[in-house]
Amino acid sequence: MTSNSDNPLSVNALRLYYSATAVFLLLDYAFGINIRLASLDAFPGWRAFYYGICFLCLGLMFWRPAWSTWVATSESLVTLSMLIITMGARVMNITDSMLSTGAGIVTTEEIINFLIAGGAAFIAYTRGTLAIQKQLRRH
Repeated sequence: MTSNSDNPLSVNALRLYYSATAVFLLLDYAFGINIRLASLDAFPGWRAFYYGICFLCLGLMFWRPAWSTWVATSESLVTLSMLIITMGARVMNITDSMLSTGAGIVTTEEIINFLIAGGAAFIAYTRGTLAIQKQLRRH
């Protein structure tokens, strides 16, 4: 893995993303806007636990900066997977009201969550790819 100095912009972007968990938490619990963990809307206990996981990810990035890519990639892919599974389960059980109103299939919060988690996964993935290429050039 690369050191913190290899690409400080991407490391800072990932740290900022996980630092923003405090803002996402406030939006979720104070205003009812869940754009960070939309797939866990129906599971408040798991949602609170996962916010803790996000703060743990931030702590790991500060404690071991070289792990930032792995931490962000893993967490972002778990979040994306949860969104895909949640939305897939809803699509498999389409009701008449969903067809007539168009509600319930994909929410705005889920789309924003996809963009946020996908952006973090993209940064982490490209950072990891560059690190692997750099290591291969050395050998």
